[in-house]
Amino acid sequence: MAEPGARQRRAQSRIATALGEIGFALPGSLVWRTTACGKAGCHCQDDPPVLHGPYLTWTRAVAGKTVTRKISEDQQAHYQSWFDNARRLHRLVTELEALSLRAFEQAEGTTKR
Repeated sequence: MAEPGARQRRAQSRIATALGEIGFALPGSLVWRTTACGKAGCHCQDDPPVLHGPYLTWTRAVAGKTVTRKISEDQQAHYQSWFDNARRLHRLVTELEALSLRAFEQAEGTTKR
């Protein structure tokens, strides 16, 4: 079984270093949303509707279920780097997986299917 080459080892080391530099990470998405409340006579029920909001919401998956929570703009400003870190973490893990797959295929003499 062939070992990964020096170039692949350098790439893996670079990814590992970058992963070690990531701080707290909050997964999910920040989205501005407007909503209708459903109360009869409310302006959100007019034609055309005038919806409530916009509200900043944080949506993520927890145990296979979607969880949405309103957050303030101050919270967004405070935690934005954590959301950015989660995206960076995902990109780095995806890059490491792709690198590992290429190293495996090279070592085993196989090609992608």
